[in-house]
Amino acid sequence: MIPIKPIPVNSKTVTGAKEPPDLSHIPQDVASKYLAPGRLNLTALPPLALYIHFPWCVKKCPYCDFNSHEVKGSFDEDAYLKALRADLEASLPLIWGRKIYSVFIGGGTPSLMSAAGLDRLLSDIRTLLPIDGAAEITMEANPGTFEMEKFRSYKQSGINRLSIGIQSFNSQHLAALGRIHDGEEARRAIDIARTHFDNFNLDLMFALPGQTLDQVRDDVETALSFSPPHLSLYHLTLEPNTYFAKFPPAIPDDDLSTEMQELIHRRMEAAGYRNYEVSAYAQTGRESRHNQNYWTFGDYIGIGAGAHSKLSFPHRIIRQARFKQPKAFIEASMAGNAAQESIEIDVKDLPFEFMLNALRLNQGFPVNLFQERTGLIINSIEKELLLAEKKGLLQRDHQTIVPTAMGKLFLNDLQEIFLPDSE
Repeated sequence: MIPIKPIPVNSKTVTGAKEPPDLSHIPQDVASKYLAPGRLNLTALPPLALYIHFPWCVKKCPYCDFNSHEVKGSFDEDAYLKALRADLEASLPLIWGRKIYSVFIGGGTPSLMSAAGLDRLLSDIRTLLPIDGAAEITMEANPGTFEMEKFRSYKQSGINRLSIGIQSFNSQHLAALGRIHDGEEARRAIDIARTHFDNFNLDLMFALPGQTLDQVRDDVETALSFSPPHLSLYHLTLEPNTYFAKFPPAIPDDDLSTEMQELIHRRMEAAGYRNYEVSAYAQTGRESRHNQNYWTFGDYIGIGAGAHSKLSFPHRIIRQARFKQPKAFIEASMAGNAAQESIEIDVKDLPFEFMLNALRLNQGFPVNLFQERTGLIINSIEKELLLAEKKGLLQRDHQTIVPTAMGKLFLNDLQEIFLPDSE
């Protein structure tokens, strides 16, 4: 958290840059409308993270509702990298003087990027932004795109954490999920990751089509055999506008899914992992800083096709969304404005926006964090807090607000209490 200072909208240099770039072409009054008086009064700005979206993948998975696009032969890496830099340059007046505490390169499949392209991207970021010396810099990777030399280069360029989309070690389940790797390639990818990175995450999914309780156990045991610092375990959901939504597979029923979730929790806890967020388990001190920033309603600037931003100013909080189609994003970015949408969050929506994130933290959050991040006093949601307590979904004292065991089980119900005009 940093004290709010006036943003120098006429400055043409970036604090912390080794060689100040020429930013004279950027409209310096772009942040003026966000600095005007408003209904909020934030006394400090939250930590700031950077998210970079890489929109291409080898094959679109049938369950995926992310902004990803199958590579048709090839993609124009040079044009996209130029657009990313232009997007970031145009965004600088919104974040003048603020340090970046974590970077996450997601997709799509960022590991399709060439080693030289990744090096160029991180070099551009360092030139334009002050990056904290201890920043967590994560890149998502698909086991089907692992190459030993490429990942050695990624590490040399500055990536210090990998997030590997394993999903399962069972080749039959991987085929059902439309993944381009099999179980053996998944194991090989982790071996390569461990060779170059001491900090990495494994993504696994459960409640897969035809999956049994024993098969979930096998996946978890295989994952633990690699001693990953961090594990994300997601329940397969049939999201709208996906192939699985149109042609739903037979998946485990609610009772079996609950058994799977309980098995995972018991085994992870026994292995010494802390379930610090709904779907995330970590060894001590290995929690994802980038994701924790999301859950504590921190700020993030998102660049790239379809990327989202959430940015705080002294008197308002805004959200932005970039153009989703890669071609449209590149054209818009090079024209000087990649943001397709930029809106101010209505004051009445802030409690729900905050709780939608913070209530995912199993240990809860400090009471004063609500006012720090929203500019609203905690008494403004007293009615909602009392209702959540009455329903047994939440407990609190003068220091902390925590979802109960029932609140974690019925998290959606708990979060919905904080919707505007909710009864």
